[in-house]
Amino acid sequence: MNQLSDTAYTAYVGIDWAAAKHDICVQSVDGGTREFVCISSQPEAIETWAQDLYLRFGGPIAVALELSKGPIVSALQKYDFFVLYPINPSTLAKYREAFTPSGAKDDPTDAELAVDLIVRHPERFSPLKPQSVGMRKLIGLVEQRDKFVSDQGRMVNRLGHALKQYYPQVLEWFSEHNTVVFCDFLSQWPTINQAKRARKASLERFFKSHHVNSARLIEKRITAIKAAMPLTLDPAVIEPHRLQVEILIEQLRITIKALKRFDDEIAATAQKLPDYDLLFSPLPGAAKVLAPRLLAAFGEDRQRYPQADALQKYSGIAPVTKRSGKTTWVHWRWQCPTFVRQTFVDWSAQTINKSAWAGAYYRQQRAKGCSYQVAVRALAYKWIRILHRCWQDRTPYDESKYLEALRRKGSPLLKYLAEAA
Repeated sequence: MNQLSDTAYTAYVGIDWAAAKHDICVQSVDGGTREFVCISSQPEAIETWAQDLYLRFGGPIAVALELSKGPIVSALQKYDFFVLYPINPSTLAKYREAFTPSGAKDDPTDAELAVDLIVRHPERFSPLKPQSVGMRKLIGLVEQRDKFVSDQGRMVNRLGHALKQYYPQVLEWFSEHNTVVFCDFLSQWPTINQAKRARKASLERFFKSHHVNSARLIEKRITAIKAAMPLTLDPAVIEPHRLQVEILIEQLRITIKALKRFDDEIAATAQKLPDYDLLFSPLPGAAKVLAPRLLAAFGEDRQRYPQADALQKYSGIAPVTKRSGKTTWVHWRWQCPTFVRQTFVDWSAQTINKSAWAGAYYRQQRAKGCSYQVAVRALAYKWIRILHRCWQDRTPYDESKYLEALRRKGSPLLKYLAEAA
C-alpha cells in the first residue's frame, strides 16, 4: 500500500526552501487553481502560514520538499496535519530539465514541480517517518562528531606543515600528532633548541606525567632530542611558524576536548537504544566509535530496508550497472550519503584482522587483483547482508555460526581460512 495514493489528503503543498524565505505552491485536492505564496523562514511566519492552511483545508495535507532533515523539516514536523514527502533534489532537477531544457531555474516553479510530482506519480514517494528522539539524537551526534574529526585532521596537517619548516624532528618523536601529550610537549618546548636545553629529569617527568610508562620509549625520545640538529637558525623562518604552531595547538586542544564530549554523549545515548548492546556493540572491530555509527546507519525502522540490497544501494556500497547495446559499465554510486558509506567501509576495514572469515574474504579479493579500497568495499557489501539479517531477526552476530555455515556450503573461503590457520 502506498500512503500517498491511498490517503484522502485535503491539499497538496510543494515547498522550495531557502535560508531567508520559502516559496510555496498549494493545490486543493479537487484540482483547482494552484496558489503561490512566499513566506519568511522565521518560526512565527511558518506558524501563521501553517495554521491558516489548516483553517482552510483541515487535514491531512501532503507536503513535498527537497530534503528529509533541516530547519524547515523540523518546523513542519510539529504539526500533526502535515505529512512530509521528501523528494530527491536530483529527481526534481531532472524533472525540471524535461520542461526547461535551457536550465532556467525559478523557486516558485520548483515548488509547483514538487506538487506536480506527488500528484502525478504518487507511487514513487514515501512519507517521512521520523525515528525515535533517541535515534535521531544519536544520528545527529555521530554526524556532528565526524565534522570535528575532519577539523582535527586539517589542523594536524597544517601543524605538520608548519613544523616541517623549522622543527621536523618532533614529528618523528611522536607517532600520533592529535594527542594531548603532543600538544603539551610543543607548548613547553616550541623549538628544538629549547627541547635540547631541557634537563633529562624534566623530560622524564613530563613523559611519565602523560602516562608514557615505557622506560625504553622515554630513553629513545630523550636520546633523539639531545642528538637533534636544528634545521634552520633563521628567526625569519622560525618565529612566524612558531606562532602558527602555538595557535594551532590551542585550536587542537579545543577539538580534542570537543571529541571527548561527543564520545561521552554518544555512549550515553547509544546505550539507551535497545539494539546497541544486543546487535552493534559486540561486533568485531566496532568499538565505541563505529558501533554507534553502525546503529545510526541501520536505524530502528525495519520496514525502511526490508531487504539487504535496499541498504546496500542507499549507502552507496552496491555498485551501479549500466547497459547499452553490447556495452556494460559498472561504477560506484555517486548519489548516496557519503558518511553512511564511509561508516561501512571504515568498519569493514577494522574486521579484516578481527574476523576470520572477513580476513579470508579480503585476501581472496586481493588475490583476484582487487585494490585495497575495492576489496574493502566488497567486504562491506558482504557484511551488510549478514548484519541486515541479524538486524531484522534481532539476533546477535555469531562468528562461529557463520563459519559453520561456510563449511556446510563448501565455500571457497575455506581455502583462505586454512592458510590463515
